[in-house]
Amino acid sequence: MSRTNPHVLLVYYTYTEQTRAVVDVMADVLTERGCEVRQAAIQFTDTRWAERFTRLPLRHAFLDILGMAPAQLRGATGEIVIPDDAKQGDYDLVCVGSPTWFFRPSVPIRSYLKSDTAGPVLNGKPFAGFVVCRRYWSLNLGSVKKLGSRQGGQYVGGAHFTFAGGQIRSLLSLISYFGNGENRERYLGVKIPPSLLRPDFGEWARAFAHQLADGLEVPAQVRAKARRHATPTPTQRPTNSSRSPDAHRVSADDHGEAARGVGRAGQPEESDR
Repeated sequence: MSRTNPHVLLVYYTYTEQTRAVVDVMADVLTERGCEVRQAAIQFTDTRWAERFTRLPLRHAFLDILGMAPAQLRGATGEIVIPDDAKQGDYDLVCVGSPTWFFRPSVPIRSYLKSDTAGPVLNGKPFAGFVVCRRYWSLNLGSVKKLGSRQGGQYVGGAHFTFAGGQIRSLLSLISYFGNGENRERYLGVKIPPSLLRPDFGEWARAFAHQLADGLEVPAQVRAKARRHATPTPTQRPTNSSRSPDAHRVSADDHGEAARGVGRAGQPEESDR
């Protein structure tokens, strides 16, 4: 990799491809802004738990989900496969994409952040995090910040992306999706929203990526080109976008500089993907 442009690592885990969807949007923006981007998807291989995540729908939705609760609540780590790009590299920024499982980072992400391998990648480097969650997000993002900082990283901000629906309906939607492998209009007779990221997640993923790019040194000619083709930046609210009281938001939680939707946040999440 040339050292002309900033190097960015987007390391993440995904089961239902929602975290990857955010990563793909961010990667496009960062590339447009003159960064050289590497995407690294952690693989979950621990024989105690990983087999259930090799299929969608789950074989036993309730049991497979609840079966992860003990590991999550005790902060367990497990066997993973780490892509080469997340094992080494002189990155100018590392961004961790973390799905929420029972309030906290998933076992694969926690395993990576606690590993000896992550230390050289994060030590002395700026890092950010984003959380994909059904409802609540703060414990997950806070854990990413804490674990990355313990590896010597310098935390620069975070964002969260939530799903549609309130507390009950979003939970029913999640169970339905895990049990059927597709979105349905009703579960147990109750009308439910799609168990996917909100349709406007791309706007906020782009805003967060622009915020991160603003903190990197990019050649002047690339900055000028990016300004000519600008999408909403972290200080701009995208237009023509209505917000319900529980809409997700993108935020630099320590600095308050990112674009924000109207949202409810800061409570423990109980389950996600």
